[in-house]
Amino acid sequence: MRLKIAGVIALTLFATHLRAEEATVRVGVEGNYPPFSQVSPDGTLSGFDIDIANAICTEMKTKCAMVQQEWDGMIPALNASKFDMIVASMSINEKRKKAVNFSKPYYDVPSRWIAKDGAFKSWKPEDLKGKTIIVLRNSPRAEYLAKNYPDSNVLAVDKEPAVYLELAAGRGDIAFGSSVVSAESFLKKPEGKGFSQVGDTLFLDEGTDGGVGIALRKTDDNLRAKVDEALTNVMKNGTYKQIAAKYFDFDVTPLSARK
Repeated sequence: MRLKIAGVIALTLFATHLRAEEATVRVGVEGNYPPFSQVSPDGTLSGFDIDIANAICTEMKTKCAMVQQEWDGMIPALNASKFDMIVASMSINEKRKKAVNFSKPYYDVPSRWIAKDGAFKSWKPEDLKGKTIIVLRNSPRAEYLAKNYPDSNVLAVDKEPAVYLELAAGRGDIAFGSSVVSAESFLKKPEGKGFSQVGDTLFLDEGTDGGVGIALRKTDDNLRAKVDEALTNVMKNGTYKQIAAKYFDFDVTPLSARK
């Protein structure tokens, strides 16, 4: 009898182990933010965020199921259990931390100003008074403008690549965006000819380590702990550097991981 019971227990544990390894984590992604996430004509998702999500799921011995979601609805969809975590280049800030929990930062990229060649020598608030600044809606950069550029006009758009399309179309004087996306979506392409960076790049929360994190529901502390552990391992075992090297020619490692 003991042997039979032991056998049943062993089979149960084995089945449980298999279920744990085969569990699927649903990941909220955008798909319209190259090189972080994009969709090919056949519907395949690719990009830095996608690779990081898959690497984390591999470390956790789970499968990833990517769920596309419009940016403005990301956090409401997460809290409505449409997916289990967000890997969509979401910057960590105090406002978002009221609605979700974040993992450790998994990258950080500075912002920069883009305008027609020679149009501006400075991006200081007094130099942009009365000018129209184009920025991604509901982003940390939009918050930065609201706080520091009260005398400028702000044109907020729904997608980061649209920031530069609007600039090229003459619907604004200067753009404020991601160093990576502005290069990949605009400056390196024919439509970016005649435009360049104004001044230096800048980190919005200089002196802090906000960065970009993976968002999870406040009730999912166990999953957050697993994600943090997986992210630490990915950074230590060389996987992170291999992924980052596919997309960037500069270091995007967050400050906390460089210490």
